[in-house]
Amino acid sequence: MRWGAVMHVLVVGGGVIGCAAAFFLVRDHGARVTVFERDPSYRMASSALSASSIRQQFSTEINIRLSQHSLDFCRRIGDELALGDERPDIGLTERGYLYLAIAAGRATLEANHALQRRCGVDVALLSPAQLQARLPWLATADLAAGSLGLSGEGWFDGYSLLQALRRKARALGASYVAAQVSEVAAAAGSAVAITADGRRFEGDALLLAAGAWSAPLARQLRFELPVRARKRDVFACTAPVGLPACPLVIDPSGVWFRPEGRGFITGAPPRAADLDDLPLEAIDHGLFDEVIWPTLAARVPAFEALRVSGAWAGYYEYNTYDQNGLVGALPGSDNAFVACGFSGHGLQQAPAVGRGIAELIAGGAYRTLDLGPLSPARIARGEPLVEANVI
Repeated sequence: MRWGAVMHVLVVGGGVIGCAAAFFLVRDHGARVTVFERDPSYRMASSALSASSIRQQFSTEINIRLSQHSLDFCRRIGDELALGDERPDIGLTERGYLYLAIAAGRATLEANHALQRRCGVDVALLSPAQLQARLPWLATADLAAGSLGLSGEGWFDGYSLLQALRRKARALGASYVAAQVSEVAAAAGSAVAITADGRRFEGDALLLAAGAWSAPLARQLRFELPVRARKRDVFACTAPVGLPACPLVIDPSGVWFRPEGRGFITGAPPRAADLDDLPLEAIDHGLFDEVIWPTLAARVPAFEALRVSGAWAGYYEYNTYDQNGLVGALPGSDNAFVACGFSGHGLQQAPAVGRGIAELIAGGAYRTLDLGPLSPARIARGEPLVEANVI
């Protein structure tokens, strides 16, 4: 690609991935950036409705590395995204993830543990007796093992991360346009974005980072992105007792919970068909009553008295092909790029993805971390990147 003196990148999507890309493009590469965000209130944005957790317990090396790089950024966020004397704080809490396994899942847990240790993850594989000694409030009779992150995992305020990236990107010169992009084009070093109200913007490169709404735009660029909006319900609960040293716990059933303030939040895979574009306001309270509560009461006897105090839903930008992020140049193009489809782990990996895609757009290659395994070209090749640890 041939650029002018200052590259102009059109970023469609002002969520955490788009804001991270804009920040790194401006700060590290001196690019001119225009970000389009259809929902500037972020009321419906996946970035604002996430449970906002970060882990290194994945089954693929690229996902482990992405989280490690992003964790390093989040630990230094006060320095990275400071504005004058204002230093953002995202409330990073490193209490770990705990994956529980019954006998049928033990081999997978052990294989994942071996990979994670080779990648330097601070994780312990524990027997039921060791789990009981560490966490006496946990019922372990049916368990075969547990994998506990000892550091480098936990949760944070995802909305604060999004806003800190956005503020810093704007302070460095990125422009934000409150509009939905309805048409895009990219060819021969020229990119175009046309908003729903008819405004036309021209640039050198185009990045689709519109989460679950990226697919219709990619189709205009002759690529079928397998990314859909899949609703996930989260329930806020109160309990009569606290759970000392409680990490984020993933039951073998897929039900998960973690501390939040004086209570807990919890969720589970949908109990019905996982359909596209279900309305966020239609919370499935039966999921809690019929699936989550019985599971939690069995796993943590103190949760017998668990009560729902609130609920919300957000969309996973769900990659139906292999549930992993799609990052890189769209096949057949040298100036149209994508970063979406993370299927629930985009927020935690946003800093690393934003840095990487900025390097690829501005310099033509990854420098900090090779994100090649996430290229959308794997779809055309028929080579899914299978991640076993999807929540």
